[in-house]
Amino acid sequence: MTPPSLRSKRTFLSGLSLALAAVMILAGCGNGASSDAVDEENVVPEREVERRVAAARERLTQNEGGQRVLRAIEAHGGLAAWYRAPTSSYTWEYANKDADLRFKSFLVVDNRTRRAYHDLLTTGTYDNAQPVDARFAWDGEQAWVAPDSIQQPNPRFWALSGFYFQQIPFVLADPGTNYEALPDDTLDGAPHDMVEITFGENVGDSPDDSYTLYLDKESGRVDAIRYTVSYGRDVGPDEELSETFFDYRDYVTVDGLTVPTRFEGYTYSEDEGPGDTLRNEARADSISYRRPFDASKLEPPENARVVSLPGEE
Repeated sequence: MTPPSLRSKRTFLSGLSLALAAVMILAGCGNGASSDAVDEENVVPEREVERRVAAARERLTQNEGGQRVLRAIEAHGGLAAWYRAPTSSYTWEYANKDADLRFKSFLVVDNRTRRAYHDLLTTGTYDNAQPVDARFAWDGEQAWVAPDSIQQPNPRFWALSGFYFQQIPFVLADPGTNYEALPDDTLDGAPHDMVEITFGENVGDSPDDSYTLYLDKESGRVDAIRYTVSYGRDVGPDEELSETFFDYRDYVTVDGLTVPTRFEGYTYSEDEGPGDTLRNEARADSISYRRPFDASKLEPPENARVVSLPGEE
């Protein structure tokens, strides 16, 4: 499972250690709501917000697919609320049966530059994740993990993957995104508006990824997505990638943005739709869009290991 990973659809085509004291922050926000006071130095200037809203609206209103994505963004809080949010931060717990992986981290992302750092809290196999004292980060140029003995999760892949899933539909307003309106499809017996998302060449580490959104016809909200994973693969022009159906659940509204806190992934086929066997799952907690970003946490320590794209080692 992953969205288009690093440099990952970064708004400017630019896209992990909180001290253990951050656990106090996590404990204070267990219901998903932010309890952080606004840091006066952590405020996006209103003129910048207005400029970015106007530019995004211009991109999104070019065709019906983009207009559907814009309606979804408005249903989840709106472009202005998103561009006023200087950071995204939360715990992200992910498990994948096929990859035999489970991990949990506390991440902080600079929404404008898409730089990110994580405290890695647990990692291990699907049935046996253990507490660790580790961290990983993406500084806009390279990804690293410390200590260097940590093999999973891959920091290049995961520094922004949880962020990307959590912040759909907002991140789909980024430049380099293509929108195509599709015929209605049915979810839980109800017809949904559908949009396919693809990306321009050389956008992110995985430009061949695609997303298909299931949008509630009444509210415009994202109820589910389908996605493909092309990270680390040389995808031919006619190659069809398998899709995962990702169900978005248990929405909360934090700092004006309505986002899911639970995700469930299933296999998907064109003929039969979503399968019945749980393939992967994720949870988000302690969500805030106004915590400060500490750029010093992007600096790799002496025991860090840099992780490059496959084929670039």
